[in-house]
Amino acid sequence: MVAGDSKSDISFAGTFASSAFAACFAEICTIPLDTAKVRLQLQKKAVAGDGIALPKYKGMLGTVGTIAREEGLASLWKGIVPGLHRQCLFGGLRIGLYEPIKNLYVGENFVGDVPLTTKILAGLTTGALAISVANPTDLVKVRLQAEGKLAAGVPRRYSGALNAYSTIVKQEGVRALWTGLGPNVARNAIINAAELASYDQVKQTILKIPGFTDNVVTHLLSGLGAGFVAVCVGSPVDVVKSRMMGDSSYKGTIDCFVKTLKNDGPLAFYKGFIPNFGRLGSWNVIMFLTLEQAKKFVKSIESA
Repeated sequence: MVAGDSKSDISFAGTFASSAFAACFAEICTIPLDTAKVRLQLQKKAVAGDGIALPKYKGMLGTVGTIAREEGLASLWKGIVPGLHRQCLFGGLRIGLYEPIKNLYVGENFVGDVPLTTKILAGLTTGALAISVANPTDLVKVRLQAEGKLAAGVPRRYSGALNAYSTIVKQEGVRALWTGLGPNVARNAIINAAELASYDQVKQTILKIPGFTDNVVTHLLSGLGAGFVAVCVGSPVDVVKSRMMGDSSYKGTIDCFVKTLKNDGPLAFYKGFIPNFGRLGSWNVIMFLTLEQAKKFVKSIESA
């Protein structure tokens, strides 16, 4: 199990609650890095002939510093409200459903170690299902994070998360809340599979090494491994998703991919790799450590 060993350690409600809590806690701790990542990804190269224009944001810590200096410290937590909406829905569903779906794929009479391919398939399934439900929260989060410092007298596009949901529906229609669903499903299915399957696999491997037990050190190492694999695999899809959600001029996923490749070169797909790893690596460590403890707590309540 991602955070336990028996097939029915705790109820689905307990798993969902633990997963949502762990995902929300990790989000609060790491969203400044995510805001920096979004700004770096949305920053395009200076147009030819405008060679003197230097990029506004440089590096993860530089971007964090620029945002804090120009817009105030609180701006680093821009998008935290829809971010928490997203983690409650997406985190709860993708992690909560992983074990039942994995068991469904192997069959209830299966004995032994679940094959890695089955773990990946379960991760792809729960990631795609969960983000299909949570896409509007992701869109609003990116829109709020993308808004930088405005000139004096220029009103903000949205006054907050709830205002953003209603404004988007009024101005662009309900379907607009599912803008970028294609690359978002691809990104989240892939990253979810990379995170959950690699965490599961690394943990399973570590526990076979003499001297290692199911403790915080094991969870820490497994979480770091999960974060690294997720960033390597998911970075290109993540850049396309951020650009499509932050800029409505792209006609679709392929159009965004081709234009990014043509205008900014292949390395653009790994733009923000360090902040992305800083974000996803730390996010995974915090989330999995919290999840393991939350599940132990829920198990003690349910078995009392």
